[in-house]
Amino acid sequence: MDLEIKDLAVKVNGKEVVKGVSLRIKPGELHVVMGPNGSGKTTLAKAIMGHPQLETASGDILADGKSILGLKANERAKMGIFLQFQNPVEIEGLGLLNFLNTARGAVSDEPLQYREFMNDIKSASKSLALKEELIGRSLNHGFSGGEKKKVEILQMHVLKPKIAILDEPDSGLDIDAVRVVAENVERMRKEYNMGMLVITHYSRILEYMGSTLLHVMKDGRIVREGGRELLEEIEKAGYSDA
Repeated sequence: MDLEIKDLAVKVNGKEVVKGVSLRIKPGELHVVMGPNGSGKTTLAKAIMGHPQLETASGDILADGKSILGLKANERAKMGIFLQFQNPVEIEGLGLLNFLNTARGAVSDEPLQYREFMNDIKSASKSLALKEELIGRSLNHGFSGGEKKKVEILQMHVLKPKIAILDEPDSGLDIDAVRVVAENVERMRKEYNMGMLVITHYSRILEYMGSTLLHVMKDGRIVREGGRELLEEIEKAGYSDA
């Protein structure tokens, strides 16, 4: 999928938070958005996914050349757009396995035997260093912050989206978990030719990932763009000169 954001402005409770952002994500590309807190990064991610509480003030979001602004979040998900939440919710009583199986069935027409599904989940959980006992519990209930983030990546593995938006996949993770998550995300990007937008405050996760297109966001706008050289500049000087 070719996802294009064209001069997008988004309001939250009547206040414009995203102020004319343009960005294009092609299949297999890795884009990274960094910037200070409150710069509009998460609002941009939610707008792409179609969060119902956001208002598009102007601009457009195109998937393979067609506007998706009129589509609800579940319709965008069925098209192949995925959002990993910054703060995944806990839902006691909703089994993680049932959730994953139902989610997969909602976006895919390809039949999958339950045994095959279970084997796939166990293999992916092992790759993510996610305790097997967790997959038999309620969705995120009692999970640590790191475990919740890994479950989000497990969900991405199950859904195999065309465009993945990851909102701070590294927050709350220790050094080893950052490496595990990054390596799994990078493998999926390459294996499924997945376009990807990663929002992060730290460069460590990018050490385990491929060629990066970096966008610096401040006050609702993209103010700088570049590659690894820009990342190194930010690491040294911060966002003050961006």
